Amino acid sequence: MAADLYGEMQLEAAPPARRRARDYAPGMLVTAIAALAAAWLADHYAVPIVLMGLLIGLSLSFLSQDARTHAGLDLMSQTALRIGIVLLGARITADRLAELGPLPFALLLLIMVAVIVLTLLAARLLRQDGHAALLAGGATAICGASAALALWSLIGDKRVDQARFTLTLVGITLASALAMTLYPVLAAELGLSDAQAGFLIGASVHDVAQAIGGGFSFSAEAGEVATIVKLTRVALLAPMLMLVALWLGRGEAEAGRMRIPLRLPWFILGFLALAAAGSLVAIPKVAVDAAAGGAQALLLLAIVATAMKARLHLLLDQGWKSLTPILVATLASFALSLGAALSL
Repeated sequence: MAADLYGEMQLEAAPPARRRARDYAPGMLVTAIAALAAAWLADHYAVPIVLMGLLIGLSLSFLSQDARTHAGLDLMSQTALRIGIVLLGARITADRLAELGPLPFALLLLIMVAVIVLTLLAARLLRQDGHAALLAGGATAICGASAALALWSLIGDKRVDQARFTLTLVGITLASALAMTLYPVLAAELGLSDAQAGFLIGASVHDVAQAIGGGFSFSAEAGEVATIVKLTRVALLAPMLMLVALWLGRGEAEAGRMRIPLRLPWFILGFLALAAAGSLVAIPKVAVDAAAGGAQALLLLAIVATAMKARLHLLLDQGWKSLTPILVATLASFALSLGAALSL
């Protein structure tokens, strides 16, 4: 598995430099069919479309074992998601950010640090490996699989072996999927407002697609807040990695090989650019609606493809106790995010 700093896990460790269009066809086709099935079931049985896409994707995860689907699944889970995030910027304006205020972002920083610290403390109490706990806590606090990949390159395979790392990716994917399903329901049961639910989901769900999908499954306003909060977590990945590198004491040369960039990824810049344009110029409603519809379609495709890439069989090989750090980090993230959301 490989990924860029702000990417997600890929099925192909070393993709070829050049591809033909037909290389993407199998993975894209099965993703589109699954997404259409999810849309049909959601329309006929009045269930959230994102939830149906997630469940269908998980049920078809065996298809990712066929190498012919790898290129298409990677494309749909990454590029489709990022373009969808850019399109979501059409719904965000400066007034919307001003309504949130600085408090949610300050609370978000505290939550991220607290999740990592609590996971490390729990690992020490349970006599589990501290580096594996750092990997699980950091991935949970920041942005899921992409953070796990970046952190593992710092921690090294001598401290956390390939099997444990892969299990962490699978555990994060499953925890994120469950969170996307349960958190909107819990938010509704607790009577949270749209802003509170959006903060809770954006601050506690691990992966980008699931966080945004969970927010929009609660309401459109909650989805907007969840998007802002989640993208803030993604943007904090680089500085968090620098702090981890210093804490590990791996030396300037080894940290330099990691080449941690301070620049924001293109999809966040695109999101901000479109949000800025909408704040300065009134975008026609038809264009905003078209962007919102396109974003939701791309988000559904990304969720289906991400779920199909989950390697569920690894849980049987490693055992449930190996998931303890992820479980602790997930529960800590939810509890802290809920407390912060109630204070807003």
